[in-house]
Amino acid sequence: MEQNLSEGKKIVNENMKNYLKLFFVASLGGLVALGINRFFIKENVNQTEEQRLARFASLKDLGNRTDFVEVSELVTPTVVFIKTVIEPKQESKEEQQQVNPFDFFNGPGFNFPQTPRGPQMAQGSGVIISQDGYIVTNNHVVEGATKIKVVLNDKREYDAELLGRDKNTDLALLRIEEKNLPFALIGNSDEVKVGQWALAFGNPLGLTSTVTLGIISAKGRNLNLVGERDPRTGAPTSYPIESFIQTDAAVNPGNSGGALVSADGKLIGINTAIESQTGSYSGYSFAIPSNLMKKVIEDLTKYGKVQRGILGVEIRDVNSDLADKEGLKDVRGVFVGKVHSNSAAEVAGVKEKDVIISIDDIKVNSSPELQEQVGKHNPGDKVKLLVIRDGKEKSIDVILKSLEGKTEIVRTEKVESNKVLDSEFESLTRDERLKLHITNGVRIKKVGEKSILKKAGVPNGFIVISVDKKPVSSVSEIKSSLEDKKGGTLLEGVNPDGSKGYYGFGIDK
Repeated sequence: MEQNLSEGKKIVNENMKNYLKLFFVASLGGLVALGINRFFIKENVNQTEEQRLARFASLKDLGNRTDFVEVSELVTPTVVFIKTVIEPKQESKEEQQQVNPFDFFNGPGFNFPQTPRGPQMAQGSGVIISQDGYIVTNNHVVEGATKIKVVLNDKREYDAELLGRDKNTDLALLRIEEKNLPFALIGNSDEVKVGQWALAFGNPLGLTSTVTLGIISAKGRNLNLVGERDPRTGAPTSYPIESFIQTDAAVNPGNSGGALVSADGKLIGINTAIESQTGSYSGYSFAIPSNLMKKVIEDLTKYGKVQRGILGVEIRDVNSDLADKEGLKDVRGVFVGKVHSNSAAEVAGVKEKDVIISIDDIKVNSSPELQEQVGKHNPGDKVKLLVIRDGKEKSIDVILKSLEGKTEIVRTEKVESNKVLDSEFESLTRDERLKLHITNGVRIKKVGEKSILKKAGVPNGFIVISVDKKPVSSVSEIKSSLEDKKGGTLLEGVNPDGSKGYYGFGIDK
């Protein structure tokens, strides 16, 4: 009996030792695997630009793939989750009656229900386009936002600076303070073909890092979503460019601002809209072409606003009825119904009833296609139109003008005078803000000789970051905050030599 008990204990002890060994080996293996995984994650985040471009290039050699694992692994880290806070504002009766063309994005996962008087929260997607934190998204994702948060795929969260936005294309440019970020490789949307594969990346319905697959269904779609009209007369008050890429990759609320990429992982569009009666995906979705996006983002980066070249014509698509009515031989191109006085088109010799069939050797067969190609150019750029006039082809060189009828580039910097302080103020360029490591500020260009700022010792070139601890970002903000001010005032900012400056004075009225 005792011998059996002794042998039993030996067996139990041996089994316990074996279990402990197995547990130790399993735990060690798990820790090693976790360490390796973290190493590769870190390696992927800290890839150099050359390494990342090499990975994109390798996708070309995959041939006819049966899956999109490599593409997803490469693109997913470049797509971010955007959260915004929008403070409520008092709307007029006319504003309350207007319909928001992007209401289909106000479903679950895009707008959280809030009390009428409290701040609203919204969310969408964005795409990292450079290692140093530049992010492109839709204008309607960030419009009206008082705070913008960006969450990376690895869950790191940042406050984002809005560098600029363009209502006419529904695009916006953000920046976060970070380096060595994974970025999207921008493709050529002009080369996109109907029927090719397309993948949509984003954060639909509150679900982060989602990938869907479809094909390119059409190009040059115009949905009349972005344009604004006078509520009384119905006349257009903006000149939108809509030439969407249509795809059947599933896109839902929250995908807005995310990436549409080709089978080789290149960014060919920014997901913007869905065509739906319910507010959810029902077979069609639309993206802004990457070539148009590039032009808009480059302008916002260099000039602070979009430089838009305009022909100055009213156009319509050529169809069978129009061809029969105007005696046109072929049903193709874009018909010029009217040429505006002193416009770029009139100066170049474009005539009413001309049919534009190409611009810079790129064929155009619809109004959106023509608008997209013109929209890639700045005022002052020369473009070559090929038109059909009286049955014959004719080449016309046109120097584009701005909406104001000028051929010069217009920057956002502006100088304004402040009547109370007898001084001139100007806005800062993006490069100046980045150099000083500030997200906002207004420069005092000239301090008047009799100004109270002069008496307080404020130098010419001082950059005001805040007035009484309240941040200021524009000339209009500093004007309103100072002109309505009474009593003691504190300016905080940056002196011309880069040092911090604090100046106090009193305003008597």
